[in-house]
Amino acid sequence: QVYLVESGGGLVQPGGSLRLSCKATGINFRLNTMRWYRRAPGKQRESVGNITSDGVTNYADFAKGRFTISRDNVRRTVYLQMNSLKPEDTAVYYCNTDSRSRDFWGQGTQVTVSS
Repeated sequence: QVYLVESGGGLVQPGGSLRLSCKATGINFRLNTMRWYRRAPGKQRESVGNITSDGVTNYADFAKGRFTISRDNVRRTVYLQMNSLKPEDTAVYYCNTDSRSRDFWGQGTQVTVSS
């Protein structure tokens, strides 16, 4: 069974930082592309970015220069480092991967950026 468990969300002031983690079990983690998405209140889910098995990263325009995705294959964990956070970054953040043609999602972690 594939499980993705996010953690690290919380309340942060504008300009602050958070690091989200997503631990994966049930997959050959080092071979998987891992993705981060978010869903803001009243909006559709959108891609934040991803990291391939080779460690190549891709980011949505809003994330470039502020967010960094990394992975630790030993810990089977993918990270999303978020800096210079803005109120519009408030959302539930999800990690995602696919295995054997199936999509898998974590339960999400809430990030709230507010003063």
